[in-house]
Amino acid sequence: MHYGAIKEFDIADGIGTRVTVFVSGCTNRCEGCFQPETWDFEFGQPFTKETEDYVLKCLEPYYIHGLTILGGEPFEPSNQRALLPFLKRFKEMYPNKDLWMFTGFRYEDELIKPGSHPNCEVTDEILSLVNILVDGRFILSKKDIRLKFRGSSNQRIINMVKTRETGEIVLWDDSIASE
Repeated sequence: MHYGAIKEFDIADGIGTRVTVFVSGCTNRCEGCFQPETWDFEFGQPFTKETEDYVLKCLEPYYIHGLTILGGEPFEPSNQRALLPFLKRFKEMYPNKDLWMFTGFRYEDELIKPGSHPNCEVTDEILSLVNILVDGRFILSKKDIRLKFRGSSNQRIINMVKTRETGEIVLWDDSIASE
């Protein structure tokens, strides 16, 4: 897996101050994407053990609320397979910090649907680690810069903790902190 950028102090891609990793590789290729260079699976630098260690070290300070993974597309199967050991390590080291992930794939139609492109042998395990999932392709005609943590009105912010508890999709309520 490759990554395009790491933001050590990000306040735009989730609640609080976060560490954000932009992975490379995306087959969705949404018109108007704000990071089209990350569509290429070879863009940027390889995500090595040293990179992983660096990101985990950046997460150490008390004022870092959590980790955000976006892209590119974190839920491309090859990216999922590469991310899973890192995300498990993150959750083991920082059980009180949250994980936000952004995906162009819709949760119920693609991510958890057997046989769909993004659904692979590690998808369920990755989703079990996610606190907040922002899903849906960016649609240029639905772009709205007033929206919090998403670019177009079709995209959803899903509270994955509540979704797992209830078995139904529960949208995130920004009046409360992520769980």
